[in-house]
Amino acid sequence: MTQKPVMIEIDTPAPSPAEAPAVSDLPQPGEAPLQGRAMQIAARLAARPPSRLGRFFWRATVALVTFLASVAAWRFVEGMFTANPILGWVASVLFAAFILAALLVALRELSAFARLKRLDRVHREVQEAAQSDDLGRARKVVTHLSALYAARPEMDWPRANLAERAPEQIDTDTLLVLAETELMTPLDAAARLEIEAAARTVATVTALVPLALADVFTALGANLRMIRRIAEIYGGRAGSLGSLRLARTVMTHLVATGAVAAGDDLIETVTGGHLFSKLSRRFGEGVVNGALTARVGVAAIEVCRPMPFRVLQKPRVANLTRRALTGLFGKSKSAEAE
Repeated sequence: MTQKPVMIEIDTPAPSPAEAPAVSDLPQPGEAPLQGRAMQIAARLAARPPSRLGRFFWRATVALVTFLASVAAWRFVEGMFTANPILGWVASVLFAAFILAALLVALRELSAFARLKRLDRVHREVQEAAQSDDLGRARKVVTHLSALYAARPEMDWPRANLAERAPEQIDTDTLLVLAETELMTPLDAAARLEIEAAARTVATVTALVPLALADVFTALGANLRMIRRIAEIYGGRAGSLGSLRLARTVMTHLVATGAVAAGDDLIETVTGGHLFSKLSRRFGEGVVNGALTARVGVAAIEVCRPMPFRVLQKPRVANLTRRALTGLFGKSKSAEAE
């Protein structure tokens, strides 16, 4: 037996959708503090070392695919020669060009690794010269340091000033201070701009793009580009594999020291406590992710800089983040006071 629908009449008028209360995205009391989820996930992904089984699997896979591709290419070329000698020679030339391009890419990667090792060697020589207080050794180190930027036109003026004033120095510390002041000042400024640009990108995407994992991939990509650019600024010029290795070194250091952890205290440091009360939780996450990106940038400077900070001030995360986000989410009172 089927039942017919029953109509129920209500005397009171139905509420209008326009009268519904607005959905608030402001942080509620008792809610979990902001942690910069996107940057923490991106840092852990970049810092996670591959397992031995994983390395063995991928090496075996690459070897197998390379072998199968080589056999298939050889048979393809043989078939072309059998069908038409002209087509066979064309295929041979194309495969030779491909192999040449692959070799050039491999040489570029090896050169990138060599430049990164050169940065590490110069950094170690600077520290040893400072500790031994050997003026002759320090002059050799300064010469090696200046040679890193011989092909950079924008560094001609600082290198010329250093070459003119270095012979006058009769003290090891004074000579190293002069080298840092002349050579590292413009490079530090360029590195700061890269950090601010990356922090601004990560903060904007986190705040404005609500797609799941979009902020994670944006943070990972922006940080990898930032680390690569910082390495290039200081003379590293890392390739694709070198950039991944350098990023893993930076991220591993941050994760091991607990630097990739943030909360409301970081918001207070960046904005002075004035901006956080006016922003939604999504915008607050953007500020935290931007600040964590700045932390990664400062760690990348410490890793890639061929000289330790002696007289020049090391960039501060709060200042970098404040300059990067000023005008993006509104200007805080602390930013206006500077």
